[in-house]
Amino acid sequence: MNTSTARVERLRFLSRVVERELTHLHTTDGRLFAQPLTLQQVLTLNNNHDLAERIEAFVSRLGRLQDTLGDKLLPQLLYLVAEPVGAVVDNLDRAERLGWITSSDQWLSARRLRNQMVHEYIEDPEIFLDALQAGHDLVPLMTHAAHNMLAEIHGRLEKA
Repeated sequence: MNTSTARVERLRFLSRVVERELTHLHTTDGRLFAQPLTLQQVLTLNNNHDLAERIEAFVSRLGRLQDTLGDKLLPQLLYLVAEPVGAVVDNLDRAERLGWITSSDQWLSARRLRNQMVHEYIEDPEIFLDALQAGHDLVPLMTHAAHNMLAEIHGRLEKA
């Protein structure tokens, strides 16, 4: 298998992964935010295992989709369209210029939020609730970026 064939296969694989991750995120987001999440619910997380698991799944799936899009799919897509691949910030700036993401600054803010939710235990329930709501508000941003990147990939691979 030559390098270009391997890259195409990698893009196809990552496209399938992104589609699956997007479906799972939407399912979990819909279940978690079917009703507004309240401070009272967050305060009872130690005893509400179902809600705690839904929150854990949501945070995990949001972070995984963002990582897959930004750290794996985007560099491969840039290579496909003959754009330079560099540091994450540079790649995001190119993705913004190419219209695949709305804003590289917004993406980086979303990444900081994800890192906060995943890697730092948030002890203040109000801050945690705000972070979860901010994560929920990011779902359309991630969805838009995923659809744009997938459309670019599918359009280019169909021509090949």
